Order: sequence, then C-alpha cells, then structure tokens
Amino acid sequence: MRIGFTGSGIDRADRHRLDESRIAELASSLSARLLRLAALDPELDETGRLAWGSLAEIEDEADLIFLGLAGETPLFAPLRRIEGGQRAWAIFGILGSMAPEDAALWGAARSLIEWHNRHNFCGRCGHSTEVFRAGWGRRCTNCGLDHFPRVDPVVIMIAEHQGRVLLGRQPQYPAGRYSALAGFVEPGESIEEAVARELHEEAGIRVSNVRYVASQPWPFPGQLMIACVAEADSDALIIDRTELDDAKWVDREGVRAALAGEPGAPFLAPPPFAIAHSLLAWWAGEGA
Repeated sequence: MRIGFTGSGIDRADRHRLDESRIAELASSLSARLLRLAALDPELDETGRLAWGSLAEIEDEADLIFLGLAGETPLFAPLRRIEGGQRAWAIFGILGSMAPEDAALWGAARSLIEWHNRHNFCGRCGHSTEVFRAGWGRRCTNCGLDHFPRVDPVVIMIAEHQGRVLLGRQPQYPAGRYSALAGFVEPGESIEEAVARELHEEAGIRVSNVRYVASQPWPFPGQLMIACVAEADSDALIIDRTELDDAKWVDREGVRAALAGEPGAPFLAPPPFAIAHSLLAWWAGEGA
C-alpha cells in the first residue's frame, strides 16, 4: 500500500546537521541543488517533476534547510518567511499528478518551513530564536533553549458495523465528498482512546477493537496521520453538526465504486494522496 507523502528515498543525513563546516562544504558543492518554491508550493519542471536550481539562486542572508543527500547530491530548501502562514488549497489540484517521491520530499520541506515561521520566538522566555542544526532546529538567543520541529499526532479512522463503514462529511469538502473521521490526539491519551473518543464525539457511536493500519506525514502544516479501524457496537448515529455536515454508513460495494470513480457511486472518494483513500482501499480489499 503506497501512502501519500512517503518514500522520498533520500538519506536525511542527520549525522551532518550539527557539523557546520560539513554543511558549508555541502552547500558550496557544485552539485548542490536548491528546491524551487513559489511561496510554499513546489515549482515543477516541464516533465512534471520538482524543479531544482543552484544555491546561487538563494537570496542574500537567507537561511537554508538541509534536506539530505540524493546519492552524492546535497539537497537544500530555502527557508521562506511567510506572513501569517498559508493553507495551500491550490496545491491539492496537482498533488495527484506529482511523483510520490517528489510529493514526499516537498512535503517535508513545506512542514519545516511552516514550523520555522511559527517558532520565531522562544516559548519559555519570549526572546527571538535562530536557526541551527542545518534547519532542523531553532535556539533561543537569550535562554539557550533548543526547539525542534514538532509533529502533531492525529487519528484518522473508520468504524465498521456489519459489513459497512462509517464516513463523514466536513463543510469545506467538495460536493459529494465523504471521508474517514479524524481528530487530534489529546494529552494523556493513547491512540486507541483518541479513536474511541473522536468517534463518540462526532458520530455518537461506541467502538472497540481498535486496530492500527498505517500512518502518513501530512504537511498542512505538520501532522502525523495515524490510520485505524474500529468495530462499532451499533449503527445508530448522533452527529455533531459543529464538526460534520453529515455522516453515513457505506458498504464495500459502495466504497469500491467510489474509489473507482464510478458514476452513481454513493460518495466522492478522498484523493489518492490522502491516507483516508488508502485506508478505504485497504478496508475494501480486506473483504475481497
């Protein structure tokens, strides 16, 4: 099962991140490449692959993020300053056509850039922070506290009941789209507990036998999506209308029709780069 935003295939080369002289050596290499970005979105070349330039294109005094090594080629991304952050809705239109390894590499760069833009100041003393570890950390200029890129865990899950699966629809979805339910893992909570709580809060159902299926880094801005399946005690729904426009049960035939894009399918499936699509494909295949 190929999961979106995974499989970049590069060596992240953590061993070099604290070695400033080694990073400088890699950056000065004629083979070093700089990821070309339009704000936070990727630029693509004529073949539809990620566009890369030389490090001579970097703006003066701009910070660099060392992404890693592709073979012997050092890869960097520019640390762009983005006012107010961006939710890149336009990128969803091209992600489906991007090579999976390109989407994974760009996704990592985007998450890091967003994190840097949200952590310009120290959470302990409030003073400014500066980049270190080749873009994989920030250090407070006053108290010296080190800050590292964070990933927020999110459970995304389907509940099953008598050969059907529960799907929900959020207000911002395109017309007809339904997907797996999801929510952030809260402090002091296990993955299994988060799955059960979210399904009860949003759909009013009780579940048991929560099983992990797969995970996905999601770069908007930086979540780890933890896909699970659970068994519902009942199919009676109490929908939280502040979270969902609608929720419904769909059988395997309906899920397969939606994943295949068939006319008359009971819902519009989530896009292939979303782990909800992979989760539904796994569930539909399990009943083959």
